[in-house]
Amino acid sequence: MEFQMTKHQVARTARPDAETYDKIHLLKSTLTLRATYQIRLLLFRAVQEGRKLVLNVQKDCVIHDDLKTLMKEHRKSIELVRR
Repeated sequence: MEFQMTKHQVARTARPDAETYDKIHLLKSTLTLRATYQIRLLLFRAVQEGRKLVLNVQKDCVIHDDLKTLMKEHRKSIELVRR
């Protein structure tokens, strides 16, 4: 994976909680979930590698409109699982 530097020369990347050959898993425990930099970066990676980003959230988690829009744009590459 290639690192990109910010103007202050800080490497920017995100790490998933788990990975399989076809999925990248991210576990989130929050009341509201937005399309954060972490989610967008892992989604970009999933698309590039032909995998699916799986967001594991609590049953009562509210999905913000910006994340709903992102999920609609990338239906085949992102999945929401409520636990």
